[in-house]
Amino acid sequence: MPRQSVTLTERNNSWLNAHVEKKGDYANKSELINDLIRRARRAEFINQKLSKAEKSNFVSQSPNEILAEFKADLKK
Repeated sequence: MPRQSVTLTERNNSWLNAHVEKKGDYANKSELINDLIRRARRAEFINQKLSKAEKSNFVSQSPNEILAEFKADLKK
């Protein structure tokens, strides 16, 4: 996996630490950051689909079908 170095504000670093160390939601910061990116990608995909549907005034997929398509794309 590629490694990255990022600089965080103190506030963001504290937030990450709270979720990793205090709440125990994640094993480490990398795991949390990857989850946040996956969630952002999901939201971006859904927003693109909604925008396209709004412009066409027609949606042929159900919300569950859109979500399934997104999940399939994540596995690629």
